[in-house]
Amino acid sequence: MRHARVLGYAGLTAALAVAAVAFAQSTVTPVAADPKVETKPLVEAKPVWGDEKRGAQKAGTCAACHGLDGNPTDPQYPRLAGMPERYIAHQLELFKTSQRTTGMAAVMKPFADALTAQDMRDLGAHFAMQKPGAGVADDTAIATGPNAGMKFYEVGERLFRQGDATRGIPACMACHGPAGGGNPGPAYPAIAGQQSAYAQRRLEEYRAGTTTQTDPHLFNIMASVAKPLTDEEIQSLASYVQGLHKRSDEATAKE
Repeated sequence: MRHARVLGYAGLTAALAVAAVAFAQSTVTPVAADPKVETKPLVEAKPVWGDEKRGAQKAGTCAACHGLDGNPTDPQYPRLAGMPERYIAHQLELFKTSQRTTGMAAVMKPFADALTAQDMRDLGAHFAMQKPGAGVADDTAIATGPNAGMKFYEVGERLFRQGDATRGIPACMACHGPAGGGNPGPAYPAIAGQQSAYAQRRLEEYRAGTTTQTDPHLFNIMASVAKPLTDEEIQSLASYVQGLHKRSDEATAKE
């Protein structure tokens, strides 16, 4: 009888041992959690001065409207050749951020959306190095009004070079330069040879305040200049700047 109890205890002990092993094998040991991964938002590198060669490689999509060298054949598109680098980059940024929505902004925005800030500077560098062409100023005589007998471009030239102090209109060349080449420092655009249709539309937008460009540095200046201008004066200015070019360019063309 005692022998049977010993066997019974031994059997129970063995069973408990087997159960303990089975329990140990079926128990999941918790694994320490992975350390929290910190993420930072993707920040675009600050742009540096543009690279003309890189800009030339990126300018292919611009060529359809503005021409590969920034001199378009269609009068509705602005001339980009000779524009300051910073001005072009800034305008592209305004299109991308929907701060400029008038005119051809709806066409420009998809292209601008695909550009980085450095792309914009590179494109600006490319077009800044291109030689702007020039159109022909309107030499039609004005029939009536205070400027009767003068040609349209003559009225434009007077405003461009002298302004009108009695109405608070400064000379255009004070900011855009005597030859209309712009000022790369404050990023005032080059307007010599600019398409008259484009120049006229932009002046009308500034005068009406309909441009949505939220840029006090440039917009407020132009809005105050354009506000007193008449339709005839805007047409005359647009005509004059279209024909504006350097005398050296004229001499080269004759050779």
